[in-house]
Amino acid sequence: MIDAVGNPQSLLLLGGTSEIGLAIVDRFASQRPLRVVLAARPSERLDEAAERLRAKGCTVSTLAFDARKPETHAEIVDKAFADGDIDVTVVAFGVLGDAERAWQDVEHAREMAEVNFLAPVTVGVALANRLRQQGHGSVVALSSVAGERVRRSNFVYGSTKAGLDGFYLGLGEALKPHGVHVAVVRPGFVHTKMTKGLKAAPLAAQPEQVAEIAVTAVRRRQDLVWAPGQWRFVMSALRHIPRAIFRKLPI
Repeated sequence: MIDAVGNPQSLLLLGGTSEIGLAIVDRFASQRPLRVVLAARPSERLDEAAERLRAKGCTVSTLAFDARKPETHAEIVDKAFADGDIDVTVVAFGVLGDAERAWQDVEHAREMAEVNFLAPVTVGVALANRLRQQGHGSVVALSSVAGERVRRSNFVYGSTKAGLDGFYLGLGEALKPHGVHVAVVRPGFVHTKMTKGLKAAPLAAQPEQVAEIAVTAVRRRQDLVWAPGQWRFVMSALRHIPRAIFRKLPI
């Protein structure tokens, strides 16, 4: 259970090598050692992440998880809960893709849709089933400001994040009567391996900054947050710009 000051005892990270996801684990683990389940494709990065958390006093197990195999997702979630309740689940996997290739290459577009939208939905439904049974818990879904108003420059990616965003906001409403909380976190540009080599956008953040905002959202049971918070006002303005003007903006 999450204690009175918002510290969990157990955490499942779907996307077990995600830099933002691991920063969230680190932030929670700074308060107390956790039982952590890291779910990702087997790799040296996954092994290194597990060892680093063990060195901090956490009990860590790993699960082989492939976002593009939705038929396995319910089983993976069941395995994650096999050793007891999960207090916090972080849905942190995704692909940025190549924006121009994505709308011209069917397989590339399919991969982005499967990883960024279909897989979050299938794991979300499986999680909802288990969380309803245990009657408590929080889910952190990492979305993106790119999904708030989809831009020509990355509209395939943006549309997948818009779908994820809408699903988890709805899931949060569905799970509230069952004592389960869902927080949708909308970061802007974050300095990670996924964005290495790309020109940083305004309000660029570090994974640790996003993690702090996500952890606060869990503790305050907030449904929707931006990272950093200024994005809330930026996106509010962009949503109200007429399309004829919006398409001319250099964004």
